[in-house]
Amino acid sequence: MSDYQHLQDFMEPIIMNDFFGDISFNENQFGYFLNQAENINKAEDDEIVLIGIKEQRGDGFPLPTASPDTIRKQLYPMYHWHNDIRVTDLGNIKCGLSLKDSKAALKTVIAGLLKMRKVVVILGGSHDLTLSQYDAYASKERIIEATVIDALIDLHEEDGLPSHHFLMEMLTTQPNFLRHYNHVGFQSYFIHPRMLETLDKLRFDCYRLGMARENIEDMEPVIRHSDMMSLDMCALQASAAPACRVSPNGFTGEEACTLMRFAGMSERLSSIGIYGYRAETDRDDLTAIQAAQMVWYFIDGFAFRKREADLKEKDAFIEFHVSFSDLQTSFLKSKRTGRWWMQLPDEKYIPCSYKDYLTAGKNEIPERWLRAQERL
Repeated sequence: MSDYQHLQDFMEPIIMNDFFGDISFNENQFGYFLNQAENINKAEDDEIVLIGIKEQRGDGFPLPTASPDTIRKQLYPMYHWHNDIRVTDLGNIKCGLSLKDSKAALKTVIAGLLKMRKVVVILGGSHDLTLSQYDAYASKERIIEATVIDALIDLHEEDGLPSHHFLMEMLTTQPNFLRHYNHVGFQSYFIHPRMLETLDKLRFDCYRLGMARENIEDMEPVIRHSDMMSLDMCALQASAAPACRVSPNGFTGEEACTLMRFAGMSERLSSIGIYGYRAETDRDDLTAIQAAQMVWYFIDGFAFRKREADLKEKDAFIEFHVSFSDLQTSFLKSKRTGRWWMQLPDEKYIPCSYKDYLTAGKNEIPERWLRAQERL
């Protein structure tokens, strides 16, 4: 029995006719290109695996959501531009008798796929399923860096809904396997100042929505250094994601696609979850279209990641030596992709941006360098 077939004990396969009837796709569309359950034995060498989960009890809704399948209905007709990137759709996690059962099944499937060295894309229900995503790494005692993109910071212990306080468990449970945590796109008027002070004391990095939008390219090194990423669709403007009505403000649809492309480009990132979408509240499936386009851009970024050279290949990089505040360091710029890295005093390189290089050239310490050194 293949590893895939074992994992399918937890899955409900996708039946294409249920979505599209007798409609056939041409060879350049995802619906034609994707491997599904009926030909799963062909999928052993595929690099990216899609899984859905309809569980939304963590958000207070007892019935399963149709959200993963609604996103698929928009994704499958899209054109796939990278025939060398093979993608499998395993279907949906079977919802358990309890929320705990569903989360355990999701953790098991993600952990199994990570063991098979697959990159996992989760089309999820409520945002607390991020915890199962993290637990998949923790179950293997893998120390990781995580990035969450959300308008809110879900640390509200007094709130009974798991989707509103799951971060507390993720950040504090012992033993803990979280080396570092990034929160991107929070909206200040929703966040108690002391919450940010606490996260700052833990040396975690939080990026306000305005700062992230103004310097969207600066989010690329943040995501590049992450092993897992979780995105709540409520981080988007209501106009881009009308099914999520947390705020009229947020990332635009284009910016969300840019962040997803950054995630696809990251050599380290092995799982990404898109959560918080409820098909039941969508308007003309606009949010599903947005989510499908975000998946498309993730796969587009994944094609880009395969072009990057290893940092040990010195001929593939341009090296710049810079002095700032009586310190000396070096920056590397990839000849292939134009991305940047900077060296810390322990001689290890971390992802950075061109802006960090310019800051160092002005004899100022880049904040990214300083924060990384503090964590050491």
